[in-house]
Amino acid sequence: MKIGIDLRMYSSQFTGIGRYCYELVENLLQIDDENEYVFFLNEPEYGGFLDMKKEMLDKGRHKAVKVDARHYSLGEQVSFLKALKKENLDLMHFTHFNAPMFYRRPCVVTIHDLTLSFFPGKKMVKWYHRMGYHLVLKSIVKRAKKIIAVSKNTELDLHRLYGFTRRKTAMIHEGVGDEFQELPIKTVADSMERYGIDKEFLLYTGVHRNHKNVVGLIGAFAKLKSEHGFDGYLVITGQENPHYPEVRETVEKLKLKDSVKLVGLVPEKDLIALYNGASVYAYPSFYEGFGLPALEAFACGTPVCASNASCIPEICGDAAVYFSPQNLSEMAEKFYELLRNDGLREHLIEKGKVRLQEFSWQKMAKETLELYHDVVDKKSDS
Repeated sequence: MKIGIDLRMYSSQFTGIGRYCYELVENLLQIDDENEYVFFLNEPEYGGFLDMKKEMLDKGRHKAVKVDARHYSLGEQVSFLKALKKENLDLMHFTHFNAPMFYRRPCVVTIHDLTLSFFPGKKMVKWYHRMGYHLVLKSIVKRAKKIIAVSKNTELDLHRLYGFTRRKTAMIHEGVGDEFQELPIKTVADSMERYGIDKEFLLYTGVHRNHKNVVGLIGAFAKLKSEHGFDGYLVITGQENPHYPEVRETVEKLKLKDSVKLVGLVPEKDLIALYNGASVYAYPSFYEGFGLPALEAFACGTPVCASNASCIPEICGDAAVYFSPQNLSEMAEKFYELLRNDGLREHLIEKGKVRLQEFSWQKMAKETLELYHDVVDKKSDS
């Protein structure tokens, strides 16, 4: 088969879809020595991909194509479409829903979440943005021969929106990178010193958008300090979003500037160290597509205190303490319980290690490759 993969979000440093693209390629190339792959990328990822995969690409079976078609742009619908047609693919894998609407050859699509359907927030504020989103999403799930949902919750949400997807959706969980692991104490201490962390702390990683409930987390942290006497930090990673100034505004309003550290987007090596150093990983989201940070915390030996919403209980199972994301007092109480109960912490750390065994990028790639064959084999039979 000649298989195309949309890697316009490819990066080992990105959260979510970027990581998915990176791990999909890394693991497919390890297990598949039969099929030919064409990888579609934008700059600067294209140049980096050429450097990293030079030896593989020089052998001539696989190729990388530079398309420079930004997501949600006209170029995506025109120049990307032209590049796809030129390759005459047996199967195209769109790793995100935003695919050219006039591509008509066999394809599969991965739906990571439906956040924009249920929590649009401050994105797509214009009516034509919302119309475009729904048109592109419906178009690709209708045309795709198979749809990959990364969690059962995402699969059910998709069925709620588009009942016709029931007959062609496959649920394939994601995994966690091997680099997420328990680190030596000295390595962790060095990273904590770089960020001025000299007390125990709760950690949050991710973007600052409304469905992530970061403002709620800060409110619960304020209660943890005032009602339970916690004297540590809340460390929040992730690039600050100018569309969501309420995160920093809430820190200032609640007079928490000395206790809440907004450390920005940190290098992966520091992120892993912060996971290791945290007393609790806080996961307060209203909505998630998969829940990768929880697995990363498990891998780093950090207990997870999480929202009971969306896919999070599906991913965490019995390896987390749960709270209602709307109830800030309950959130604070669960944080305090986990911070002060060493037995519970150790229990959850062990449960997390067991839970982690159910998820792997290798398994994801194997199941995805089987899905590719299933789609093309059915096409050949028809």
